[in-house]
Amino acid sequence: MAAPSATSRRGNLMQKLASPSAKSKGKIRRRGRLFQEVILKQIRLLVLFALAIFVIAIFKVGLPGALQPTLRLITPTIGFNLSESQVDIKMNELYDAIEFKDLDGGAWKQGWNVQYTGNEWDKHKLRVFVVPHSHNDPGWLRTVEEYYQERSRRILSTIVQALKKDKERKFIWEEMSYLERWWRDASEAEKRDFLTLVKNGQLEIVGGGWVMNDEANSHYYAIIEQITEGNLWLKDTVGVVPRNAWAIDPFGHSPTMAYLLRRMGFDNMLIQRTHYEVKKILAQKQNLEFIWRQSWDNFNTTDIFCHMMPFYSYDIPHTCGPEPAICCQFDFWRLPGFGSALRCPWRYDPQQITIENVQERSETLLDQYRKKATLYKTNTLLVPLGDDFRYITIAEADLQFENYQKIFNYINTHPKLKAEVQFGTLQDYFTAVKDEIDARKGKVKVPSLSGDFFTYADRVQDYWSGYYVSRPFYKSVDRILEETLRAADVLSSLSLAYCQAMGQGHFPLSISEKLTAARRTLALFQHHDGITGTAKNHVVVDYARKMHSALLDLQEFMAKGVGVLLGRDGSQGMCRDADLDIFIPEKEQRSHDVLPVRRLADVVSDHVQRLVIYNPLEEEVKQVVMVLVERTDVCVLGADWEPIVSQVSPEWGNTREMATGKHRLHWQVQVPPLGLQTFFISTSEASHSCKAAEVAQIEVFHATDSFSCPSPYKCTHTAEKVEIQSQHITLAFSVQDGLLQGWKNQRTSMEASLQEDIAFYSSRGSGAYLFKPLGEASSMVSPGGLIIVTKGSLMQEVLSHPKSIWSPSPASRRARVYNGVDTVQGYIAEMVYHVELLDNVYNDKELIVRFKTDLDTGNTFFTDLNGFQTVSRETREKIPLQGNYYPMPSLAFLQEPKGRRFSIHSRQALGVASLKSGALEVMLDRRLTRDDDRGLGQGVLDNRPMDVTFHLLLEGNISSLPRIAASTPRVPSLLSHLVLSQLSYPMHTFFAKAENVTDAHRSRLQKTFAPLAMKFPCDLHIVSMKVAKPLDDLSSRATKKASYALTLQRRGWDHSYCRRGQMQCSRFSDKPISLSDVFGELQISTSVLSSLNLLHDASKDIGQVEPSGRKQGGGFRESKGLISMAPMEIQSMKLDLSLDKESLSLQAG
Repeated sequence: MAAPSATSRRGNLMQKLASPSAKSKGKIRRRGRLFQEVILKQIRLLVLFALAIFVIAIFKVGLPGALQPTLRLITPTIGFNLSESQVDIKMNELYDAIEFKDLDGGAWKQGWNVQYTGNEWDKHKLRVFVVPHSHNDPGWLRTVEEYYQERSRRILSTIVQALKKDKERKFIWEEMSYLERWWRDASEAEKRDFLTLVKNGQLEIVGGGWVMNDEANSHYYAIIEQITEGNLWLKDTVGVVPRNAWAIDPFGHSPTMAYLLRRMGFDNMLIQRTHYEVKKILAQKQNLEFIWRQSWDNFNTTDIFCHMMPFYSYDIPHTCGPEPAICCQFDFWRLPGFGSALRCPWRYDPQQITIENVQERSETLLDQYRKKATLYKTNTLLVPLGDDFRYITIAEADLQFENYQKIFNYINTHPKLKAEVQFGTLQDYFTAVKDEIDARKGKVKVPSLSGDFFTYADRVQDYWSGYYVSRPFYKSVDRILEETLRAADVLSSLSLAYCQAMGQGHFPLSISEKLTAARRTLALFQHHDGITGTAKNHVVVDYARKMHSALLDLQEFMAKGVGVLLGRDGSQGMCRDADLDIFIPEKEQRSHDVLPVRRLADVVSDHVQRLVIYNPLEEEVKQVVMVLVERTDVCVLGADWEPIVSQVSPEWGNTREMATGKHRLHWQVQVPPLGLQTFFISTSEASHSCKAAEVAQIEVFHATDSFSCPSPYKCTHTAEKVEIQSQHITLAFSVQDGLLQGWKNQRTSMEASLQEDIAFYSSRGSGAYLFKPLGEASSMVSPGGLIIVTKGSLMQEVLSHPKSIWSPSPASRRARVYNGVDTVQGYIAEMVYHVELLDNVYNDKELIVRFKTDLDTGNTFFTDLNGFQTVSRETREKIPLQGNYYPMPSLAFLQEPKGRRFSIHSRQALGVASLKSGALEVMLDRRLTRDDDRGLGQGVLDNRPMDVTFHLLLEGNISSLPRIAASTPRVPSLLSHLVLSQLSYPMHTFFAKAENVTDAHRSRLQKTFAPLAMKFPCDLHIVSMKVAKPLDDLSSRATKKASYALTLQRRGWDHSYCRRGQMQCSRFSDKPISLSDVFGELQISTSVLSSLNLLHDASKDIGQVEPSGRKQGGGFRESKGLISMAPMEIQSMKLDLSLDKESLSLQAG
């Protein structure tokens, strides 16, 4: 017989204490009864008091490890008011139903022999909208500038010329990066014609983003930025706001994109690249059009109408119907002797439409339209007409438009065909299909769907999971640019607000232009052949040089911004002073293809080094930080000139030569949110209050004769175990190879086996897009590699150079723990992998790191989508290994029923899998000689030396949870959110010129800048804070006060992980938050709710108002200016910032 649960035992005990038996009641005398009641009251109070103490203890530090496995919750807490949305189709369940047999469907190879009876259109004739388009990649086989000059410039001019000829002609355009460039070159007449075509509905701008972004690797911040940049330019220049999104080429699709589009005011979206088996099963049930809903949305406010294209590709042979050999005959640019496109591979060429063949040609094409229409619920059909870089010449445009118009005329003048065909735009189609749904009054039910469409396969077992990792160096640069842009935006907003309040005008025009250029560079790299790593080598270099230039400009601007804010008394930091060079960034970007280099702190005998640390986060950050110095007899002083405990240790290189001769200086800082904090580095000669840095201890294992212990450190070679620890965790490593073996929580005694391994996949068919391994990965590590352990009071590190068959090894690893006070950092293990797959001996190898734990997780694990939300993954045996790899833009975790959770937080996008219970593996880099036959025409051999940084976290739940449905949403813990936030948005350090102590004391530079007046809840994140239109509001051309945009996200977090450590976190739900209370000296005079692209002010346009009028998605309680947001929601608002009168008078004085 099983023992009763702790919960039931506790319940029985309470019942006995509270209620004496019936027999006792009859025998107790009155005095005894009174005495008993007094005793029971005391016991009740004691029990309640004990329970309260117990709950508070759990809340602060978590349960003791011994108790964790014994508690049960009847209903598990999934997250902050998060539960599974109610939908008709769940992608996890759909995958369970698919057999993945890849049956040959005949002419439609991935489908079936589509048939129809002919009476389907007796009541409602078939309405066909043929939508001409041209897919223009902003970089792929050529650079964006090369494509523009050779093709896109000509295409846009051709479109204008062709549409002017006939008002029946229509066209759609997507990429603003090309349209903006063309607009600069176009004649005034071309611009007027373009505007006329847009106004009369012949030309529709769809999506309107700067690019058509990737949906696997791109972070939601960057997606918002790229769409907003394009949409704002479009509104200001052309005067239109897009309502329909068009994504025909991203390699898989994310629900994050659906959410962001809806919150930007989009009504409809179209997608193409999804697994061919998914297309088939949806088509069989006529579910290719659906309402895409977020898995956590119970109020249906995120719903967006989505159209999925049914066939292999978006080119003409695969869009008119299920038989590409026939559809290709209606691509008239393939006409022999006329067009310049490739001939149809099915050996049936197009024919010019004449009086003699128009009937046969029309009926043949209509047959394809009818077959395609049977895959959808309505009698309204969308048929794209285009391909990559089509309609370059007016000859091509006329061939397509004229021949199709002849077919349309024939069909439309023969009522017995029961069809009406015309050129159309996306808006034409979506309006018509929704009108039909409404007219049929409930007879057409559009299903709702939740989930994502990864991992994409286009045929057989060709899964596109390789691009999750291709060119990882540049994926890392992307995130550096992203966080630097965000940090610079915050600084520009604060700097401009103070400058304008002091009557100092605007920034130089060059700064405004550079900030805009940096935003457009980040936007450009989100292109689905940019961040994916799937472009030609010279195109990758072009992207990289643009990002490098943007980083240099942003760092220069931030350095000036620091000077502005610390010199804001008016005597220093004038906004118009373009030569303001008080500070320089601590990290130097020397080239587009190398890692940033740290500058040395300038510490000389009689001078001090002033440094300023900038915290771009909304939370106060307590953290152990590091700078490089040339000497060990140094100390750290705070802004008040009081000494701070510090530690000095050798800087180890990435080769066996090891010590670089430089030293790492660590100390703990506390920097206000969005604020600045000053510190000084000195020597004992320069400052009498100097407290010398502690010198770290060094332990060495398997040292070779070439190893030399750097002076003045002492290296021991007699240690028996490899172990490092902080006040929260202890990490144990193998003495043989230095790899991680175990993790122990110091406070709860929770332990986990955590076996680290570094391994390689071998492949023959992998390329930039595809991952096609030859079996499982093999470990590259053998015993005997060099291990160096650094131990100090603030930072401890294990550096492992694993021994392998290659010398030197292609990868080394640094594992660190930090011992700061009350820091988020103290809970994590920092793992930094230095990877160099630079030699041909690594050809066709794909490098992974694997963590095998003792968590019982079965075949389920969790990954993030675009850094915005997490999704459950299942490893399925019916899918090949490469199909069980998924994108990991920033997070993956394992969760066991007993409550333990192991999380990997990443600073960059990579690929992840859990191929066995309790194991997670992350791919670090890949070097490939072969093209994978997807158009790129090359392998991936341009690898760069790189660092990949993970923050590992092991957490214990306050309750044990039963296994839950795979589709049930899981969210990170609050601690996990903070870990990821500090990893993704690190603090920035700036050096001033060395100065003597007297001058440093007399400096009028302020030492602290703390703009926020309130402490943000830990579950409320500032996504961005920026000047909405830098070219209009930042530069000297501006004629009005700047307008600012603030975007917030209320994080969803798992309540069953309620421990907040010693972080003193508040939560959004703890107390109302008023926007007027956010800033200190700055005031928000006006605020207006906005869509995420800053184009819509009415919340009903972005799906946030229910019929009752209640705002579920977010907003303000207008009467009090209170922020009201549901968990998971992102909300933008437009603000005016000014300095309050009291602060203004003080600074003026």
